[in-house]
Amino acid sequence: MIDDRSQQTADWQRHPGAYGNRRPSALRAAEIEPFRVMDILGHAQALQAEGRDVIHLEVGEPDFPTPPPIVKAGIRALKAGQTRYTPALGLPELRAAIAGYYRQRHGVTVSPARIAVTPGASGALLLALAALFDPGDELLMSDPGYPCNRHFARLLEVRPVGVPVEAASGFQLTAEAVTRHWGPRTCGVLVANPGNPAGTLIAPAELAAIHAQVRARGGWLLVDEIYHELIHDREAPSAAGLGEDVLVINSFSKYWCMTGWRLGWLIAPEGLMPAVERLAQNLFLAAPTPAQHAALAAFDPATLGILNRYKAELRARRERLLPALRDLGFDIPIKPEGAFYIYAGLGRLADDGEVFARQLLKEAGVAITPGRDFGQHDTTRHVRFAYTTDGARMAEAIDRIANWLVRRSAA
Repeated sequence: MIDDRSQQTADWQRHPGAYGNRRPSALRAAEIEPFRVMDILGHAQALQAEGRDVIHLEVGEPDFPTPPPIVKAGIRALKAGQTRYTPALGLPELRAAIAGYYRQRHGVTVSPARIAVTPGASGALLLALAALFDPGDELLMSDPGYPCNRHFARLLEVRPVGVPVEAASGFQLTAEAVTRHWGPRTCGVLVANPGNPAGTLIAPAELAAIHAQVRARGGWLLVDEIYHELIHDREAPSAAGLGEDVLVINSFSKYWCMTGWRLGWLIAPEGLMPAVERLAQNLFLAAPTPAQHAALAAFDPATLGILNRYKAELRARRERLLPALRDLGFDIPIKPEGAFYIYAGLGRLADDGEVFARQLLKEAGVAITPGRDFGQHDTTRHVRFAYTTDGARMAEAIDRIANWLVRRSAA
């Protein structure tokens, strides 16, 4: 986290004279660090515009198309003129469909009244943080972890407290770590299950223990389950089953392959929903209407059949990429259990993941994410691979990396 106006100064220097005597941005904006993966993507796209062939293993976006039943439902909605605002908390029938999915898929009864449909998981997290926490409150989260989580907290003047996590805990928080880092201003804990960047799970008993510790201290537990339907090797219960005081964030982006539709949801305590609704009304009025109508087809058996074939393909990609990266010398002590990421230590290959990623892109045409995107704790010596490209291209990426490492070591 930037603790001075150095980013503002840099902005000012890039645009001399543009602001007169005014500072170029608020301090909260200056303290939002760049999203390095998007910077890498921008460089990759610039190389492609020059005619270079780039293999994308950086952005957390499935390469599969949105399933046809969802697309057809969206087209029907547009043709029927379904383009006006919906209620701020979402279409009642979509909220009911999400509740039905939790009942059928996870065996958890969730009232539709506890569900808010949001513009992506980002909208859900923003609503949850704004409804629960005051300026100066502290929120525990893992370091490394998804960068926007800490940035959203900072935007709302909530202090994100990154708790260093290691491979030994699957790069996840534990109940012991929560207890040890809980302070007088701590008001909640945010976990992701599976997590980003490592794709690891918190065991059900451990998550229940975290919940117990948070509840005993009068705090709130928020669980990001955006990758929960992409758990590959075993079933894992939804945190929605832990109790009505747990807030669950999810999205149609990853498993349902609807990234650009910008649609997610929040499950919150029923008593919090009036505040959530007021915030939604004022912050974004409602989630995109055509996307909501399209998502009504997300739980159809035909759609789920397509998605499970996609999921099987992701698992197969993991089985190919993980041993290949280990053979190349990357340090990967734990196998990712979900999502579509591999968090790799550089070992003896390099000291700086950001330099490594930029050189790999420039010299070999393979885009990956620097670990520094995900926090402070030992992240500079890590990178993240997203296995979100097809098997042939992934095999070519492995060959390119291998050849590049040989050239690099010989230089």
